[in-house]
Order: sequence, then structure tokens, then C-alpha cells
Amino acid sequence: MKKDSVLKRLQGYMGNRKILLPLSLTSSALSAAMGIAPYIFIWLIARELLTHAGQIAGTSVLNYAWWAMGAAVLSVLLYFVALISSHLAAFRVENNIRREAMGKIVKMPLGFFDGNSSGRIRKIIDDDSGTTHSFLAHQLPDLSGSVILPLATIVLVFVFDWRLGLACLAPLVLAFGTMAFMMGVASRNFQKQYMDALEDMSSEAVEYVRGIPVVKVFQQTIFSFKRFHNSILRYKDLVKKYTDSWEGPFSFYAVIVQCFAFFLVPAAILLVARGGDYGTVLADMFLYILVTPVLSSTIMKSMHINQSLFQAGEAINRIESLTDVEPLPETSSPREITSGDIVFDNVLFQYPGAEKNAVDGISFTLPEGCLFALVGPSGGGKTTIARMIPRFWDVLEGSVSLGGADVRDISLENLMDHVSFVFQNTRLFKTTLRDNIIYGCPDATEEQIERALDLAQCTEILDRLPDGLDTLIGAEGTYLSGGEQQRIALARAFLKDAPVIVLDEATAFADPENEHLLQEALRELMKGKTVLMIAHRLTTIQDADRILVIDKGQIAEEGCHEELLNKGGIYHRMWNEYQEAVEWTIEREANYV
Repeated sequence: MKKDSVLKRLQGYMGNRKILLPLSLTSSALSAAMGIAPYIFIWLIARELLTHAGQIAGTSVLNYAWWAMGAAVLSVLLYFVALISSHLAAFRVENNIRREAMGKIVKMPLGFFDGNSSGRIRKIIDDDSGTTHSFLAHQLPDLSGSVILPLATIVLVFVFDWRLGLACLAPLVLAFGTMAFMMGVASRNFQKQYMDALEDMSSEAVEYVRGIPVVKVFQQTIFSFKRFHNSILRYKDLVKKYTDSWEGPFSFYAVIVQCFAFFLVPAAILLVARGGDYGTVLADMFLYILVTPVLSSTIMKSMHINQSLFQAGEAINRIESLTDVEPLPETSSPREITSGDIVFDNVLFQYPGAEKNAVDGISFTLPEGCLFALVGPSGGGKTTIARMIPRFWDVLEGSVSLGGADVRDISLENLMDHVSFVFQNTRLFKTTLRDNIIYGCPDATEEQIERALDLAQCTEILDRLPDGLDTLIGAEGTYLSGGEQQRIALARAFLKDAPVIVLDEATAFADPENEHLLQEALRELMKGKTVLMIAHRLTTIQDADRILVIDKGQIAEEGCHEELLNKGGIYHRMWNEYQEAVEWTIEREANYV
């Protein structure tokens, strides 16, 4: 479907200030038209001086001068009105774009944030909305002027003397052709690649800076910097290659656009030599010398406007593409959750753009109060299955039910109240520990907070922090290790006290000491709850009520620990490999002693 023009799409974000766009364009056009008038009055003055030497009408010259000044002042005032209107429109558009984009972002499925890093989201919403502001505030007032001014100037130069007009326009036609060549398809393709490169570099920069503490702990500085460094190199190579391609055409443009006098003066000499009136020809030439630079500067201005217009359109495309993901539909007649049972009934799911199903016909029933574990090769679909419960994504076929109700028929608020999830990539806000812990239960009492901290084995973390629960987390405060962050996340889950727990590698980043504490915390957290756990450390799920071995989006095996070992299948092989890895680590450590 054909999209509306960039200006019309931008006007859609102006709300009740849509009138500002035509007001700015109209004022700019009138300003450009009035900007031509002083040159005409100056030409009239020059003609009086050159054709009536010795008989100059002082009153006429003075009147022309006043009219020239009046036209110039009016042109400035009209342009000022255009600037005010465009800036007001720009601020409104920028504000509304950010507001609407963030309004859509907060309604996105939770799975949306797995495929879109915070750096990319920030770059698109913040920087690209700023791009629209720059275009509307600074280039928009020149848009109509860049059309009116050349037309008025061309009419002007042919009205007075078409022969001199052709002479002064010849180099400008060459210059315009050169500019059109430089701003062709290759330029538009570059602008898209340029914004892609900026987006990539911004995203990598944000992720690199945020990960510096973890990078330093694991001594991976060089490797982690490589992706950021490569994005910088790609940006540099792209810009350098494109800039080099402009060297010849732009050099020609810079020369030809300034050499109109080499065409104009010989033409004037020929006209005088062929019997033309000396004073009239000289006055006309004087007018063209004044007006032609205005036309040449308009060509350059048009290039910048065209470039900015394309960038604004590309920015709008990126913002709308980012927010084009449909939010999860909410039922108008929500059902209540009557138990903690979880049922997967022939569930199929495929990620957008993928060719194969990530979940392919999964069916199982997790009774209330039981612990089921998902194990299997990486990329088999374990995390996707777990995230179907809190509706990170909706199923394509089949259903996921909680307490007898399809999760799609449960209000999102009620669903979130009943499910707690702790993932391997713990997300803590850059605020105090207290705010992070009570996020899921803002009305919690001090006693409830202390109990949650105690159950999550967080007491020793608070004991070594001078400000305790009021300690800031992040760049302006204290950094916690991966295991400590996961214990804080568990405290948040304890405080929420939801009946259903989803655990995805909750001990992934823990060292041996932290892992022991996390295991103790998990045992407390899971008491009496319905739990679905994903784990690669198989010792943590030996006591699970049932273990599902997931491979290629399907259940390859299922049973308890002993049953799966006796089958001698995938789980048996995984268990042996895990035991060998543990023994190898212990023997290697012993050899170093």
C-alpha cells in the first residue's frame, strides 16, 4: 500500500496544531517572494544612475531605497513567523511521536523485548524523533521558499533580458544536473545504510557500556569490545566510501556554480558591441550579478532539504516499523483462574520471520503444586515453552491454560498476578534495592520485605552495604554480581508470592557459593507452588516430579529422573556428559593444588 507523503505523515502527529504546517509553508513562500523585491528596487536605482546620469531624480532613488528596505524587513518578519510555526510544530511532533511510541512499546508482548535491545529502542525513539524535529524546525521553513525563489528568479531574469538570463542560467543548469546526479538513487540507498549503521553502532555502544562490569569480571574486554569496534569500522568504511564518491562531482559543482560571471560578462559585452544601450545592459547585468548567487545558493539549500526530508521519512518508517508489532489482544470477558494447573494442548509456535516451528505440537499437564523440569539441547525450544505461560507470545495453534482458563482469556493483570518468573538474564532497575524488591508488591510491609530477603538468602548482601535497602544499583551506585542479582530477583518473587513460578536458568551466573545459596532460596520459593523449571545443571532437577526432554520443539522423552536414566536415551546421554564434566573440573582443580 502506498504511504502518504512525509509531510502528511508528520502532520498526523501535530494533534490540534496541524494548521502550523501550512502556516509555516505559506509564510516561507511569501518571505521568499518578498526577498526578490529588494533586488528589483536596487536594479531600478542602478538604472536611474546609469541611464539618467546628470539628471538623477533624487526622490525616485530615495523612494526605491525605502521600498527595498521595507520589502527586506517584511521578508524577515514573514520568515520569522515561518520559523516560529515550524518550531512549535516540531516540538509537538517530537513529543507526540515519543509519547505514542512509548505508549505502544509498553503494550508490546514481553517477547518483543527479546528481539529488540534497549539500545536499539532508545536510538529509534529518541534519536529518530529528534531527526523529525530537526527537519520540521530548520528545513521546513525553507521548503516552499526553495520552490518559490527559483521560479521567481527565473521569471525575473527572463523578463528583463532573456539573453543575459540564458547566460547566467547556463552554469546553474549544469550545477543543478550535477546535484541531481549526486542526490539520485545511490544517495537514497546510502541514507538508509547510514541510518542502519548509526542504529547498529548506538545499540552496540549501549550494550557494551552496560556490560562493562560483567566484562571485567570475566576478563573478556577485548572480545566484548570487538562487536562495538566492528560497528564503528563498518560506519567509518561506509561513510568514507560514499564521501570519496562525491569528490569529483562536488568539485565540479563547486566550480561551475560560482562561475556565472564568466558567462554573464562576455554576453553583456557582445550585447553592447551589437548596439545595445550601454546603461540598460549594464543595469541588467548588475541585477543578474545580484540575483544569480541567490539562485545558486537555493540549489545547495534544496539538496539539504531533500536529504533532510528523506531522513525524516526514514526516521518515521523506523519508528512505525518498531511499533508496528500488534499488542496481545485482551478478552472483553476475562475468565477467572480457579487453580494452579497448567495445560499445554498441542501447542505450535513460530517466531516472526522464522521458517520452522520453535514449539511443534507440545502437550503436557502440570498439576497444581508439582515441579516439572524442561531439559534438552540448546535451541530446542525450552525457553519458548516456558514463556508461553506468561504470554511473552501467543500460540499459533493449540492452547496454554492456567487454572482451567486459556491464558488468552485471562486479563493480563490477573495473569501477571498469578505468575512469577526468574530468568537467567536478571533485570534490575537503576534505583534502590528496596524499589527493586517491592516492584511486584509496592504495598509490602517492612516485615514482609525482611522475610523475602531472608528466604532469598540476601541478608549477607545487605550486611556489607552501608545504605542497606536504600543502596542505589547501577552506574551511580553499587554493582552486584550475577548471583547476587539473581538472589535479589528471587526476593522480588518471594514478596510477590504468586502461585505459579517459571524459572529459566535461575542459577546460570552463580558461582559455587552463590549457587548453594540460590538452591536453598529456590527450595523455599517452590514450596507449595506450581513450578516449571529450565535447567542445564541436571543435579538441580533430580527431584522434579516430571522431567520433559525437549528437542527440536517437541517432547523427545518424559519421566522422572530414574525412569529417564533407565531409558538410555537423550537424558541418559546428557546426564553422563554432565557427570563427566563435573568430574573433569574436580580433577583439574586437584591437579593445580
